[in-house]
Amino acid sequence: MWFDRHCDDAVFGDVRREEHVLCDGRVLRIEPDVMLDFRALPFPDASFRLVVFDPPHLKHAGRGSWMRAKYGVLGQDWKQDIHQGFVECFRVLASDGVLVFKWSEQDVKVNDVLRLSPVRPLFGHPLSPHGRTHWAVFLKP
Repeated sequence: MWFDRHCDDAVFGDVRREEHVLCDGRVLRIEPDVMLDFRALPFPDASFRLVVFDPPHLKHAGRGSWMRAKYGVLGQDWKQDIHQGFVECFRVLASDGVLVFKWSEQDVKVNDVLRLSPVRPLFGHPLSPHGRTHWAVFLKP
């Protein structure tokens, strides 16, 4: 999703720091700028004008699978986790800040996830050829 993963204007956060060799020999590196849990972001209130929330979207993935390595998996309490993630994203957004949310409907429909947000999205768009990946844009009230 990143055009310039090392842009000085962006902070990339993830709960993981890992490296995986894929079956075709490519190396997948998960190298966040900040190790964090999206349910408890380590930033003060109103820190950002723009936040991109791209949480794990898989409920099931094999332990050594490429999908699990690349995207992570949802936990047992995924609804509460995603809700808390939305709450944290809005907390760290400045007034009139923008939240961009990315979701793949591999296991959970986007409408079921959007209901977990305390704020309704302004607009959104399916992106993938099969309409599974969705983007939604929110404005902090």
